Amino acid sequence: MGADLSQRLVPDGLWELVAPLLPSFNSRPQGGGTAPLDERAVLTAVVYVLTSGCAWRHLPETFRVSPATAHRRFTAWTKAGLWRRLNRAVLDELGARNELDWTSAIVDAASVRAKRGPLTGPNPVARGKKGSKLHVLSDAQGLPLAVAVSGANMHDSLALKPLIRGIPAVRSRRGPRRRRPVKLRADKAYFSADHVAWLRERGLIPRIAQPGIESGERLSRYRWKTESSIAWLFDYRRLTIRYERKGSHFNSPRETRFYSFSALLAFLSLLFL
Repeated sequence: MGADLSQRLVPDGLWELVAPLLPSFNSRPQGGGTAPLDERAVLTAVVYVLTSGCAWRHLPETFRVSPATAHRRFTAWTKAGLWRRLNRAVLDELGARNELDWTSAIVDAASVRAKRGPLTGPNPVARGKKGSKLHVLSDAQGLPLAVAVSGANMHDSLALKPLIRGIPAVRSRRGPRRRRPVKLRADKAYFSADHVAWLRERGLIPRIAQPGIESGERLSRYRWKTESSIAWLFDYRRLTIRYERKGSHFNSPRETRFYSFSALLAFLSLLFL
């Protein structure tokens, strides 16, 4: 594998962030066995599959990691919660740099085709074909704070509360950790009296378009940032069509927090690539 490709997929800054979070390798007590592979090489192979969208079995030999090993390590890392911890580490890095804009949060969703597995459902805008829906809540400039995945037939509004609850407590440049934006912006699909009251109870100012009263044009001045982020994420081919059979491989939920591994790895490039 060329050094240029390795640096592009897993640059030094990203590796320094990931390395301490990787589960430790436990050697066999009786000794022997296969020597562990270089972790950075394996991560590079995994990132290549997730960003290029190729099947695991088509992983190029130039990575010097077998497709079975790459997929097995990806499964182990997913089970160990690596992507959740990495999500927190990236947000902490951005927060420490004062590069998160908490003046408002923006929520939106987009559907993707799905071949199989849980977290799928008939897509009402694609003649009932099976699909999943990617829900994204970003800061005011479009950086994802929380990501959720559901069946394509789930109404957008049902993801609002889990997304708000899923914003982690992020480091600040000065002062305590922060997890609450000032405002919440969303289109008419998210409007309800319950949502407005719930947001106000939590100290958030709702800026949700009301059906039959407000035009979506004013909101579009802000919502395009999240729409651009979603469109940019879909440039990573593993997100455009969901081939993952296991729901945990496409989305790793814990309590009310949701993390999409592909979206997370794509998000990392905002910081490093």
